[in-house]
Amino acid sequence: MYSGLSDTESKGNAPRIASIATALPPFTMEQDGAEAFLKKHYSTKLSQRSLKLLHTIFRHPSVMQRHFAFENPECLIDETQESRIKRFTHWGIELSAQAIMDALVRAGLTVNDVSGLVVNTCTGYICPGISTYLIERLGLSRRIKSFDLVGSGCGGAIPNLQLCENMVRKESGSVVLSVSLEICSSTFQISDDLSLLLSNALFADGAAAAVIWDRPQGLSLVSSGSYYAPEHRDAIRYIYKNGQLHNHLSLSLPELVSKAVKDVVTEILKPQGLRVEDVKHWALHTGGEKIIDAVKDELGLSEKQVLGGRHILAEYGNMSSPTVWFVLRQLLEKNIRPGDWCMMAAFGAGLSAHAFLLKA
Repeated sequence: MYSGLSDTESKGNAPRIASIATALPPFTMEQDGAEAFLKKHYSTKLSQRSLKLLHTIFRHPSVMQRHFAFENPECLIDETQESRIKRFTHWGIELSAQAIMDALVRAGLTVNDVSGLVVNTCTGYICPGISTYLIERLGLSRRIKSFDLVGSGCGGAIPNLQLCENMVRKESGSVVLSVSLEICSSTFQISDDLSLLLSNALFADGAAAAVIWDRPQGLSLVSSGSYYAPEHRDAIRYIYKNGQLHNHLSLSLPELVSKAVKDVVTEILKPQGLRVEDVKHWALHTGGEKIIDAVKDELGLSEKQVLGGRHILAEYGNMSSPTVWFVLRQLLEKNIRPGDWCMMAAFGAGLSAHAFLLKA
């Protein structure tokens, strides 16, 4: 099922990504340290088979280190749900505020220029949402158009960007902040479930912010689309058990995701008279090595076109929704030249895939 296909190139000044900034918590763990922590505290809870799998998974070179929103991993042991939400809230505000201020400086703006704010997350729920805390923390206008989005999982950055694009297109001269934040460690669980073993070796914490405006500078937001396959909802989702979130990942995810990404990408390119080979740069969500490989093969991309995503995965792990912004920022800093096409694509809960065609 397709939804939300938009084309902004032909409607006056196209909304653009003016700047991108990222933020990470200061605590870093390499994979061998994370494995040692889990074995020290949970070896009696895991079967011998799970311990062997844990060792194999954590030794895989696709992820080398990750950042986490705590000062000491010992806080994870017997952490109550109340403590988790408190930690999610503190770090969600802190990292989002850092990313926003950096993005505004890069765009040559201040908080007084901002007219809209969209925040997405899937790793913690609070009411009111993170956006209200950011309004207070940063001194944003009390009349700002503000939205909190939940439930899109790792793909949430692009539905967020679609909403920001619509807001800028409808109000000429506006400046909208697109913020993606995830504190994946606030959903930590461990058992003999393979999904949790994989999650504990893959997911990390981080945030990203982008400034969206309709001025001539920046990456033009040309066209976007989304694809939903709700019949595959159980392939990637959070499941509530005893009042806490447990991540669930299907082994069939690489195949399902790669086909969904190809469908939405093809649907976006066709009206533009473009083919996959016309798009030089690909900012893909780094869901994991097998997913990167599957999407690469399904789209017919070169290894060079996914190398940036592999680097982000190795250095930071999968931070869920902000990850695609990390990849795009890296591309902007190294490779993208005026006139180049770029495809930003992410996928996650739903099962869903989302993409945005950009032009430098």
